[in-house]
Amino acid sequence: MIDGATDLLAMFGGLALGLLGLTWYGCRYMSDTPQPIPAGSRVRSSSSGNQKRELQLLQQVSSYRLSMMIAIGIGAHNLSEGLAIGQSYASGSLGLALMLIIGFAAHNATEGFGIAAPLTGLSKRPSNRFILLAGLIGGGPTFIGTLLGSLWASPLAYIFFLSLAGGALIYVTMLMYNSGRRQVTYDILMLGIFVGLTAGFISDLVVSLGGA
Repeated sequence: MIDGATDLLAMFGGLALGLLGLTWYGCRYMSDTPQPIPAGSRVRSSSSGNQKRELQLLQQVSSYRLSMMIAIGIGAHNLSEGLAIGQSYASGSLGLALMLIIGFAAHNATEGFGIAAPLTGLSKRPSNRFILLAGLIGGGPTFIGTLLGSLWASPLAYIFFLSLAGGALIYVTMLMYNSGRRQVTYDILMLGIFVGLTAGFISDLVVSLGGA
């Protein structure tokens, strides 16, 4: 009974930290950031060149911050994936660890598209430094989680980090939905969600066939 209550506490605590924690941080991080200019909008011809440059700068700042928040949310999610790999290794299931690596790599390869999506409408190409930083924040926690998970096997920690990943995934999903809704039509957005869900289920199938 006590073990079950502890597991539930770890699950809901991780979910709250992943979802509400990122929401709180995102509100503070994005509080002074202007909303991106909707696709297809035009600045009035009577506007001066300085006003146009200012609008472009505001859009650039907003897009960069949105991209970074997506990277942070994905990084929080990927931390648990590394933990699962490390815990499989710590328990002696090398075959399972290998299949987890293959399965996670298959769907993690697409996460870069989500991070880069807010930057596609910018007139100036993002710097290599920012791209590398966003990639490190989004993908680096997988390596960190693998190291931590390989040190010990704890079912409680496993539940906590998986639920944290679930909360972070919900946050990133809603963030990307709101961003995509402003940039593309509704039917295109729904088509993208369908393709993404299909790719996700295929990745999960690969992992499940490996014995996960």
